[in-house]
Amino acid sequence: MIEDAERCYEAARSRDARFDGWFFTGVLTTGIYCRPSCPARTPKRENVRFFASAAAAQSAGLRACLRCRPDASPGSPEWNTRSDLVARAMRLINDGVVDREGVEGLATHLHYSVRHLTRLITDELGTGPLAIARAQRSQSARLLLETTDLAITQVAFAAGFSSVRQFNDTVLAVFGRSPREVRARVARGARRSAPTAPSGGIHLRLAARQPFDPASVLDFLGVRAVEGLETFSTGTYRRSVRLPHGYGVVSLSPAAGAPGTPYVATSLELSDLRDLTTAVARCRHLLDLDADPVAIDRALGDDGLLAPLIAKYPGRRVPGAVDGFELAVRAIIGQQVSVLGARTIAGRLVRAAGDTLPPREDAITHLFPTADALVALARTNPTVFSMPESRRRALVNLAEAVACGDLTLDVGSDPLELRRGLMSLAGIGPWTAEYVAMRALRDPDAFLATDLAIKRAADGLGLASDPASLSRAAHAWRPWRSYAMAHLWATPATALVSPPPPT
Repeated sequence: MIEDAERCYEAARSRDARFDGWFFTGVLTTGIYCRPSCPARTPKRENVRFFASAAAAQSAGLRACLRCRPDASPGSPEWNTRSDLVARAMRLINDGVVDREGVEGLATHLHYSVRHLTRLITDELGTGPLAIARAQRSQSARLLLETTDLAITQVAFAAGFSSVRQFNDTVLAVFGRSPREVRARVARGARRSAPTAPSGGIHLRLAARQPFDPASVLDFLGVRAVEGLETFSTGTYRRSVRLPHGYGVVSLSPAAGAPGTPYVATSLELSDLRDLTTAVARCRHLLDLDADPVAIDRALGDDGLLAPLIAKYPGRRVPGAVDGFELAVRAIIGQQVSVLGARTIAGRLVRAAGDTLPPREDAITHLFPTADALVALARTNPTVFSMPESRRRALVNLAEAVACGDLTLDVGSDPLELRRGLMSLAGIGPWTAEYVAMRALRDPDAFLATDLAIKRAADGLGLASDPASLSRAAHAWRPWRSYAMAHLWATPATALVSPPPPT
């Protein structure tokens, strides 16, 4: 879209929030950059440049608008819908890989040279991976400055900066204010008081494009909540998350206020504040907040069978995952059993092999087991795997492949390679591979032709429900078949139906 400057200008002039995150508007006369929906007066066309990322605008010497906060806009939907190298790199950068491992680590994850990877990213986004990571650090710094009372030095290192001087210079360049001045803009009583506790809660709002019904995603997750790992009560979903430097407990709930409020109220309790960027990225991934619902609904709404569902539930999202390995394990556990049965089995594994959290007031007690922990459990106490031998073997095969590095289940994986890797394991078939690609990698065009719930929904729509006929009918829904399935799963006739076997 950035190549069509006139279209960008019209979107900015109309203050169209649908384009927030797609591009950023740089105003040369004021030296600031904004999101397209910024309420400020639209500048003259000759005074405007458009950037594919906030990092590119910052690299051009522009600072973020303090009115529309472009750094807090939804992410670009492109990184969900594409599976090329740049898209996979962006998903890993958003997950904090550059902050943790540098550009060299990013290149290693993707099996490319640093030079080639940097060139491709710069050609498309106008700046390199280091600048993109720097832009993310500045947003994390602003969140910590505005939502905690941590000392400035603590904020600097928690946000991922290597020195306080680098932190001060970056905040001043990006926001036009020093860290203390950024903090002073927020009323002290509105901040979360955490003067000494690094695990203090951080409260923020995760932006989403409209239309969006957060309850539809949260309810899906809540129905499947595993005891000890997750809770769901009065519309609020909570869970533990394993993070690179420690762990976190996240709380997600629909924002208070008028219907259609474009954000999710979020609380993060982190054992190490360096994980803030990663935790935010994984929450956004879990709720599919960076989707482009207008484009998706327009495409699916052209189908006469789906049109009533789209009209009734516009903007429905596809639930994601905070961890690809966890999702794959739970998909295997859930084969041919009820949702309640799958939750019970998963809960046993969590209690038997998951790391125990420090005592809390809520019912979240454990992290989900690692691949190594499940492999060890299978050797020492296989009776905990309350499932048929073929399914237990499939689960152990998965854990062994992930533990030894033969299979990678993260947001930087190529969807086709992931499918092939999963299906090469005995006991794992197309259903599991498609399901994991859909939720762990955000593949928008996954399709589960053998899914029992989808077949029942197809019967209700008057479609032939055998896999071959379903696949032919679903061809019209490409490239958004994952979202079509989300609508079909949500129909009353499909509630809580279990998936088919993995073979």
